[in-house]
Amino acid sequence: MSMQLNRQLPMPADLKAQHPLSPAVLERKAQRDREIREVFEGKSDKFIVIIGPCSADNQEALLEYVHRLAEINEAVKDRLLLIPRVYTNKPRTTGQGYKGMLHQPSPDKAPDLLEGIIAIRRMHIRVIEGTGLTAADEMLYPENRSYLDDVLSYEAVGARSVENQQHRLTASGMDIPVGMKNPTSGDLSVMLNSIQAAQSSHNFLYRGWDATTGGNPLAHAILRGGVDKYGTCVPNYHYEDLMRLLELYGERDLLNPAVIVDVNHSNSDKKYKEQIRITSEVLHSRSHSRELHKLVKGVMIESYLEEGCQPIEGERTYGKSITDPCLGWADTRSLIFSIAERA
Repeated sequence: MSMQLNRQLPMPADLKAQHPLSPAVLERKAQRDREIREVFEGKSDKFIVIIGPCSADNQEALLEYVHRLAEINEAVKDRLLLIPRVYTNKPRTTGQGYKGMLHQPSPDKAPDLLEGIIAIRRMHIRVIEGTGLTAADEMLYPENRSYLDDVLSYEAVGARSVENQQHRLTASGMDIPVGMKNPTSGDLSVMLNSIQAAQSSHNFLYRGWDATTGGNPLAHAILRGGVDKYGTCVPNYHYEDLMRLLELYGERDLLNPAVIVDVNHSNSDKKYKEQIRITSEVLHSRSHSRELHKLVKGVMIESYLEEGCQPIEGERTYGKSITDPCLGWADTRSLIFSIAERA
């Protein structure tokens, strides 16, 4: 085999024992999980805003961002549920480029997966301890989530992973909301099949165990736009797209129909300023239809301290994305308050 085994990584239980959660963090996590669950179960009318950097590439910048978010949260918490994006591993279309803090705790140094799993666990704990906000991350590697499954309040399965069997089956054993993105093709049936699989019980191989899951009733849709055969972005956030998804949900026996609209990626063609306009249109569609008001639970926004993005090479600006471009803080603050007024 052309594979070199470098070293065996610690078991998740051992890492958790080395970096445990305090009673206060455990209590806060349980409270946040209840609040978020109630939105997806239709018991709460709060609007979810999953917001933060494309990738958590710098611990201090990320923590400063979430502290600012927590200050805003105090002003909008009666209307919104803010969930910071703390994305610690990144899918790469060609396999090249920065793969996230899991791989490289420092973007300037060589990959170190042992230091990476320690760094991302510590960072998620620091977020909760410092701000009281529990976060969202992407389930890029299903087996790796065991290092974080006690700290996350939301997980997303990306457009390139949503058709993967291991992702679907692992999602069926989670006790928090998991959002299934439509694939890059934009095919909604693939996404809905994934939701159906995640809401069902399964028996499968997981981390060397014969595992059985009970199904996750909080699995739901994330619309992120698609790309046609010519490479042109095709958005799916418009009123007609949301009504079509509502119709497709109605054709299936799925629990807690819900959608989060990702206003970046192929919905904005990565024109990050468009996220402001797209969010406004989603809120308008939601206010226009009682059915959509129930279906559309929130939006997902990419935002950081500084707007835009920058190359990873050379001297970098603190708080500016090294992956996809993001809204800056001034626009972020304004947008959150605008959402709170209209949601």
